[in-house]
Amino acid sequence: MILTPRLLGLLKLGLLLSLLGAMTAVQAADPLPSWNDGETKQSIISFVDKTTKEGSPGFVPPEQRVATFDNDGTLWAEQPIYFQLLYAIDKVKEMAPQHPEWKQQEPFASIIKGDTKKALEGGKPALMQLLAATHTGMTGEEFQDSVKKWLATARHPETNRPYTEMVYQPMLELLKYLRANDFQTYIVSGGGIDFMRTFAEGTYGIPPEQVVGSSLKAKYEMRDGKPVIVKLPEVNLIDDKAGKPVGIYQHIGRRPIFAAGNSDGDFEMLQWTTAGEGPRFGLLLHHTDGKREWAYDHPSHVGQLDKALAAAPKEGWTVVDMKDDWKVIFPWGNLKAASGQ
Repeated sequence: MILTPRLLGLLKLGLLLSLLGAMTAVQAADPLPSWNDGETKQSIISFVDKTTKEGSPGFVPPEQRVATFDNDGTLWAEQPIYFQLLYAIDKVKEMAPQHPEWKQQEPFASIIKGDTKKALEGGKPALMQLLAATHTGMTGEEFQDSVKKWLATARHPETNRPYTEMVYQPMLELLKYLRANDFQTYIVSGGGIDFMRTFAEGTYGIPPEQVVGSSLKAKYEMRDGKPVIVKLPEVNLIDDKAGKPVGIYQHIGRRPIFAAGNSDGDFEMLQWTTAGEGPRFGLLLHHTDGKREWAYDHPSHVGQLDKALAAAPKEGWTVVDMKDDWKVIFPWGNLKAASGQ
C-alpha cells in the first residue's frame, strides 16, 4: 500500500476519532465525575449496581427504587441562614410600607432596621410570625409567583450568585445517576413544600409532585368568581426529624431504599429508610470544607450534625466528607474564589 498524503490524512483523522471516542467512553463510564475515587464513591456505585442488576440477590424492582433527599445543606447550601428565611426577611422589608405598625412590633422592627440576629432571638414564635406574614393569606399561585420573582433577582450575600446556583455539583450528578438507573428521586425537607416546588424541577429535575416538605393548612374558596386555594396561618406538617418519615408515608406511600441528609434533622429519615428489608443506603453529608464552602457540624445555627454523625457507624450509613470526597463543590467553582478571598 502506498501512503499518499490523502490516505495518510485519513488515517490520522481515523486515529483522532478513535481517541476521542475512547475518551468519551471513559467519561461516560464515570457516572460521578465530581466525586473523588475512593470508598465513598464506590459504595454508591456498588449499591446501584447491586439493586439494578436483574438476577442479583439484591435486585430491587424499579417501582420500589425510591430515593429521598433533604434539601438545605444536602442539595444546596444553607449558610449563612436557610434561604427560605432570607426570602421571608426580604418580603418583610418589601411589605413594610403597608404595615407601619411593624416599626414597633418584633420581630418585624428588627428586620426593618437590618438586625436579623435580634429578630430571630424570639425563637420559634418569632419565626412563625414571619411565616404567617409572608407565606399566608394569599393563593397558592400568588405565593409561587412571589417566590419565583425573588429567586430571579435575589443574590447570595457572600457569592452574589442566584440561590438556585448555590447547588452542589456532586449531588446533581448523584440525582442524575440514580434516575438513569430507574430510581425515583424525591425531596424530603424541613423547608416549605410550596417554596421548594417553585424551583425543584428546574434546579434538580425533580417535579413538584415529588417534593415533600413542611406545609401550612389551606382551604378552597371563590375569589372574584374563580376557585382558588388559599394558604392559611396554621401548621399542617413540620417535615423535620420524626416528621420526615411521616411525610414520606403520607406523600409517597413507599419506604425509600436510599436516603440522603446532612443533619440531625435527617436522623429519623435515614433510620427508617435503612431499617427496611433488603438493600438499603443511608448517606450523610458532612460539611468539612471551610475553604471551598463552610465547615460546621456541632454546634451550629443551621444543619446541626451531632447525633446522626455519632450513629452513622452503627447504623451503617455512608458519611460523605465534603473536603475529601468531592473534587468540586458548586458547578461554577468554590466559595472563596467567588467571594474574592
